[in-house]
Amino acid sequence: MSPEVLSQPAVDTVKTSDRAHSRARAARKRRIVVTAARVLLLVGVLGLWEALSRAEVIDPFNFSMPSKIWDQISTWVTHGTALGSLGEQIWYTLHEALLGWVIGVVTGVVFGIALGRITFLADVLGPYIKVLNSIPRIVLAPIFVIWFGLGPASKVASAVVLVFFPVFFNAFQGAREVDRNLVANARILGASDRRVTLQVVIPSATSWIFTSLHVSFGFALIGAIVGEYIGATKGIGLLVAQSQGTFNAAGVYAAMVILAVVALVAEGLLTFAERRIFRWKASGSDH
Repeated sequence: MSPEVLSQPAVDTVKTSDRAHSRARAARKRRIVVTAARVLLLVGVLGLWEALSRAEVIDPFNFSMPSKIWDQISTWVTHGTALGSLGEQIWYTLHEALLGWVIGVVTGVVFGIALGRITFLADVLGPYIKVLNSIPRIVLAPIFVIWFGLGPASKVASAVVLVFFPVFFNAFQGAREVDRNLVANARILGASDRRVTLQVVIPSATSWIFTSLHVSFGFALIGAIVGEYIGATKGIGLLVAQSQGTFNAAGVYAAMVILAVVALVAEGLLTFAERRIFRWKASGSDH
């Protein structure tokens, strides 16, 4: 065998390694460019807002300005709010949202998988679920306050009804989209309905379910905030209501910024968990 043939695999390996390094460098460069563009866009918007407010092109009383919003956040952090420390208000709202999110996700997944697997159950309950889904769920918040009072229970209930439906429909669709060949093969191997559901249907529907989790946590925060806005003893929603009541536009925007940061952190954690769970997808897409 000639030396040229023997050296061919080593040359291919070097070329493959070079291509991988080139793709990695290109990906890093693109991330840097995207991050820089995002920062520049944010700085540009905030700078324009500040300049227009100071020049009174837009009303600084109604629209406030970024510097005043930052001052309001700094005041809340260092001196607390009228309701107590800022950390306490954030945790109160986050606790309500997390509890409502967990309950909404669990019930949505259970009902979605059940109705996706049992056609008779879907036929019976389907019309009722469609009717409930057509109701604007935000308007239920005052009813929950009447039922459960000003405590956290009414806010948790508001979060649950907002989270349940997107998770339910994704879980339902995921259960319906399971590969029928996988189900048939499992049955041929003697798997019971319970084992088929736990070992075939639920793993196959996991990607559908995770898709809804990203959106649903934002809905949980909305439910908690709306409930607190209508009636509460503490929380970020009550800070918004008090700031509005005193015509403190900076306070309203400051609360919105805090909520945005909480939502972004939660989104980052969900994305991290999804990547850890679906590492096989990333490795499979590289081949």
